[in-house]
Amino acid sequence: MNLTFKNPFGIRSKLVFLSSFLLVIPWLGYQYILEMEDYLRRGQEQIVLGTAQALATALNERPELFNEGSYSPTRRSEDLYVYPIFSPLSHVDGALVDWNEYQQYEVEYNAKNYLRTRLNPARYYDKDDSLSFRNMVGEHNGYLYAYFKVTDDKIVYRSRDALSVHRSDFLQITMLSREGSEINRYVIAPHEAEFIYPYKVNEDYSDPVYEERISGQWYETDDGYEVELRIPMLMLGDRLGFAIFDVDDTESRAISTVVATYKFADAERLGSLQIPTPEIDRIVAGMGHNNSRIQVVDRSGRVLLTVGDIQSATGLKLSTLRNEEQINKYWLYIQNKILNPLYYRILTKPSNDFIDDLYSGVTREGAHIDSALKGDAFTQFRTLADTQTRLLEAAHPILANGEVIGAVVVDQNMNGLRTFRNQAMEVLFNTLLAVMLLVTMGLFLFASRISTRIRNLRNQAENIIDDTGRVRNTIVASRNSDEIGDLSRGFSSIVERLTQYTSYLENMSSRLSHELRTPVTVVRSSLENLGLTETNEESAVYIQRAEEGISRLNLILTNMSEAPRLEQMLQTSEKEKIDLSKVIPGCVEGYKLAYPDSNFDLDILQNPIFVDGVPEYIAQLLDKLIANAVEFSYPDQAITIFCRALRDHVVIKISNEGPYLPEEMKDRLFESMISVRPQEKQKQPHLGMGLHIARLIAEFHGGQIRAENRMDREGVVITVIIPLFYR
Repeated sequence: MNLTFKNPFGIRSKLVFLSSFLLVIPWLGYQYILEMEDYLRRGQEQIVLGTAQALATALNERPELFNEGSYSPTRRSEDLYVYPIFSPLSHVDGALVDWNEYQQYEVEYNAKNYLRTRLNPARYYDKDDSLSFRNMVGEHNGYLYAYFKVTDDKIVYRSRDALSVHRSDFLQITMLSREGSEINRYVIAPHEAEFIYPYKVNEDYSDPVYEERISGQWYETDDGYEVELRIPMLMLGDRLGFAIFDVDDTESRAISTVVATYKFADAERLGSLQIPTPEIDRIVAGMGHNNSRIQVVDRSGRVLLTVGDIQSATGLKLSTLRNEEQINKYWLYIQNKILNPLYYRILTKPSNDFIDDLYSGVTREGAHIDSALKGDAFTQFRTLADTQTRLLEAAHPILANGEVIGAVVVDQNMNGLRTFRNQAMEVLFNTLLAVMLLVTMGLFLFASRISTRIRNLRNQAENIIDDTGRVRNTIVASRNSDEIGDLSRGFSSIVERLTQYTSYLENMSSRLSHELRTPVTVVRSSLENLGLTETNEESAVYIQRAEEGISRLNLILTNMSEAPRLEQMLQTSEKEKIDLSKVIPGCVEGYKLAYPDSNFDLDILQNPIFVDGVPEYIAQLLDKLIANAVEFSYPDQAITIFCRALRDHVVIKISNEGPYLPEEMKDRLFESMISVRPQEKQKQPHLGMGLHIARLIAEFHGGQIRAENRMDREGVVITVIIPLFYR
């Protein structure tokens, strides 16, 4: 029995599996680039710290660059820092467009910054969150600029008939005179959103006098209003404060809430103006081209100057990619639509769309700044909350007379380095992907070639021997010089020698039969002549035994030559249309006479059953099967002959009751020289050719034959299937 187990993992699968270990190479490349990124990050850290050190060195021992308030050990919340503005601002456009780059310095005032005045002495401790404002103050060309973004749930304008200026929402400007002898108060209370008309008032808001030197605009927003101001620096002393007064009741017009930059309007506790010297601007401006954000802070952490923005401060100048027109459009499509989405499942694509809260105030905080203000340079990396953006921050102290008067802070985002890493990763992955694809395809083709050659060799080996065990074909020797070619040539040589030996065995029976018949005939004729002479009774017995042996030997020779003769006859025989419904009953009647001790049951319909064949061969087929059934049947048990036409073929079954067939002989029963008869049953010589001849006849008629043990009782059934005649 031929058992074939198909291995799902062939040579191609194994080679592809082994080639998958090439994936280690991209992993090693990935680790190498990460290591390179770490070295670049360390180098960038040293560069940033070096920039901060260089700028701090330029500012060392120059305390005159910082005003007294900037490097004083304490800073009050009432103080107003005046930022330098490098171009005049327009306040007639109805929006804070001109302030965009300065709005990062604005300061928020809310419920923590209430002001007690004569207008609302009892409401100083009220907590009304409906009023707050953001303020920023700058200086340009002898003018002080300021804006206020006020959040107010209800705007109440001054009545056009009213003479007082404090019975509505209004902005109050409180300043120390330039001589320092008195405190001046100015009120801005418009009738509507319009250009402002400031009035100078007394402490009790009486005797309003128009002040034309202060200009600006008041306009409404969705959540309140905004005010822009311009005040000549010549009007100002060294102290200044702003307050927003809120009226919610249009009937009583009483002041309900006041939010201010100061708490008490006296010369000592009014906020100071912090104005850095222009020299700092010129020194820092020379360092403003290194793709970093540079800030100078005073001893209290207040930002004195900022150059650059953190969004564009990548620290690296990446080379621009080639023009897309120079890139193959098909490769560009693959890169953008297939490869990049795959790569960026692993990589992180940096974005410059981020906001750092630590940059939005007028003061800076952080371990690096704290360390620098204590006299030690420091660098750190920080990851922004809710983003994947990392920042590199370095701070270096500024010294004067052995004391720290401020610090230089240099910041960069790491998006440039990350972009550089991603570009290197993309190039690496593209290269490795192409190499791996070529190697894998090469290995696959190589494995396919090997497996194809092995499969062809297997097919040739399977077709060498037919179902009867005869050698029908040979193996074509390969001319390749490798191991498979050597194996093919070895198989070809083996098959050639096996063919010669098989041919010798196949012809041996006919040769023996031919060669032995002559001496058998001589012996037989001699015995006949000896029988004609006078013999005694004792010699007659020996002559009879010799004649029986000669007859037995002659039967053996006849059986040996029967199968080869039949094969030759089958090759030259012509088929005809025959009716089995007439052939089989005639044969069964003859078996009843030939085997009087056996019972035969015929189960066949009277309908014609036509097949394409030779009647004599069909009868010979039945003879062999019936003889085999009679020999193996139990006494007094019937032998059944069944015949039916089913669809496009006819089925003939010969069933007997007798011993079962051995399991190991079911598939070999119809081979030549195979017999399962016990020794005591062999009254006549048997060479195991009967069922072999039956198989030859069945195959001649285009059919097949098989033997099976019966399921209903002990016995054997032999089934013959022959195609019906349709011509």
